[in-house]
Amino acid sequence: MLRSCGGVAAELLWGGRGVAVGWSWSCRGVWTSTPRSGNPGSNVEPVPLLPTIDSPKALKALSYEQLEQLAQETREFIVNAVATATNGHLGSNLGVVELTFALHRVFESPRDILLWDTGHQAYVHKMLTGRQDQFATLRQAGGLSGYPNRRESAHDWIENSHASTVLSYAHGVAEAIKARGEHDRRVIAVIGDGSMTGGMAYEGLNNLGHTNSKVLIVLNDNGRSYAPTISGLTRTVSKIRSKPGYARGKRWSDELISSLPVVGDLGRRTVAGVKAALREMVDEPHAFFETLGVRYLGPVDGHDVAELEVALRNASTYDGAVVLHVLTQKGKGYSFAEDDEEKNLHDVSGAFDPATGPKAAATSATPAPQSWTQVFTDTLMQIAKTRVDVHAITAAMPGPTGLLPFQAAYPGRFHDVGIAEQHAVTLATGMAMGGLTPIVALYSTFLSRAFDQANLDTGLHQAPVVFALDRAGITGDDGASHHGVLDMVLLTKVPGMTVFAPSSAQELDLQLRTAVELNGGPSTVRYPKGVARQVAADQVGSGLNARKVLDAAPGADSVCLIGVGKMLEAAEEAAAELIANGVSVAVWDPRVVKPLDQAMVGDAARHRLVVTIEDGLREGGVGAAIADAIGDLRLQSHSPAGPVLVLGTPVRFISQAKPAQILMELGLDAAGIVAAVTKALGYLDTPS
Repeated sequence: MLRSCGGVAAELLWGGRGVAVGWSWSCRGVWTSTPRSGNPGSNVEPVPLLPTIDSPKALKALSYEQLEQLAQETREFIVNAVATATNGHLGSNLGVVELTFALHRVFESPRDILLWDTGHQAYVHKMLTGRQDQFATLRQAGGLSGYPNRRESAHDWIENSHASTVLSYAHGVAEAIKARGEHDRRVIAVIGDGSMTGGMAYEGLNNLGHTNSKVLIVLNDNGRSYAPTISGLTRTVSKIRSKPGYARGKRWSDELISSLPVVGDLGRRTVAGVKAALREMVDEPHAFFETLGVRYLGPVDGHDVAELEVALRNASTYDGAVVLHVLTQKGKGYSFAEDDEEKNLHDVSGAFDPATGPKAAATSATPAPQSWTQVFTDTLMQIAKTRVDVHAITAAMPGPTGLLPFQAAYPGRFHDVGIAEQHAVTLATGMAMGGLTPIVALYSTFLSRAFDQANLDTGLHQAPVVFALDRAGITGDDGASHHGVLDMVLLTKVPGMTVFAPSSAQELDLQLRTAVELNGGPSTVRYPKGVARQVAADQVGSGLNARKVLDAAPGADSVCLIGVGKMLEAAEEAAAELIANGVSVAVWDPRVVKPLDQAMVGDAARHRLVVTIEDGLREGGVGAAIADAIGDLRLQSHSPAGPVLVLGTPVRFISQAKPAQILMELGLDAAGIVAAVTKALGYLDTPS
């Protein structure tokens, strides 16, 4: 109730659903507050705050007015850091500035356990935990990771860059600290940016509610993942934004608050308290979460630190699992990100001028070289004109996988399932069973999340699904979680799966068309990140056949190089150097790595040394399959058993760096191949 100002102060108290908040102000309308650096109303620039923040403790000493200044400085820092680093996640981090401030002001990291899903929204968290000076090395070799990284800081608990996993992590950590009797610690899981579209998130949510584990789930609802979020739950909880009761209550509170002489931190805390009370009074859709045994609170303005702090402290009082629904704007504070309808500049590639934005930097009189993704897009669009049975499926990444033109031209044949790769694969299988030709476009690294479905749903039923795997092989800046080194190992083990590995733009065009025409089972076309190699028409194969690039008669020192996919170029360069050194060299482009062309296997078996080169795992990959096939053939023909040297990536997590640098360090460039061949021939020439 509102009490009259008969004495020194007046007071407003409001209660609702067990929540009581209040404020008081002087009858003369005078508030005291901590002034910002610099004198209000003067032309003196505020003293920069960001350089003084080297820990969460330093953040807690700031006033709310200072936090507003810090938020602006933080956003400018992030934009400049990403612009200079030439790539990084921009929009997702601009949207969580105030949320990250509030989390670190309310909780005591790392004693309180702060978990991020997905990790690409943790730049502000890194800045607040002592890593500002490392952003000059963002996503570079030996530099700052673009995701939380346990090696970097005690504040980073999980190295998480694949979505929808954090609730399961949180459940496990909460159970562990409960078992250890550490009841004064809190587990906070930040999920959002589309992560609630993934099925694993619902599994974690269900079990958190069932076990009543004490976890605070912060649902960062920016309405998007990479692109606009595809999610029934998101639509349900986001209806709150437009509910008449909530909207009327919020307008009323805003009008009341704007009429009051509120200045300073105490006023901001008061405003936040009233907003929290109003939310509790309005009929909100708690049903979904609370049916699962999870308390629901919100929604909260994710760009109001004071309101967030009130809500976080309130949520922390509950024993069990509680969801705090936070509304944020992806790309907030940077007009180019706010105006980007596709992805709010979720990520950017290439250096840019912050004043003109990434898109302006990309404009050039010279057309950009054609990427592998663009080749896929162009070919798919041509196929779709005549094949009305072709449908395209993606998992929350229509832009990065090149499907936006398809979506625009054929909206009824386009399916974005959200961050739900497992569903995407089995959905495609059902479509194929019904007579359609589905093309599932994913990053190679993300297909590994749905291998069971690719194997036992698609493969077991021999459904004619086409998997278009972008970013296959070594990808670079995103680090260990994004290298596509597993797809050939996994998919070549699926019975009936045909696996294409194009070595050029022209081969990708032809092989995608071939895959769509296959009707005897599933197929995969895997292609790398970056600029596609362009070749002449006579350097393109046909059907499921391998192509002999360079012939050489077998002899005492003859070598056969088999370069898989993009590695063919390195094999050709190595062959030229070896030939210049007097070595007889044959080169093959396998084109299709399953089934292997027996003509290629037979020709390779005639040479003294066979060397396979692939940018996937060496163990269990294509080279191992070729070695087995050559060994079997030599055994059957009683021919001499020359060695097969398999070059590929090691079984370890490979850190971030530019792809060319990583391949060089792994010996998968031309110089590395020459060195490996020379060393192997030296062993063969050494008397036993």
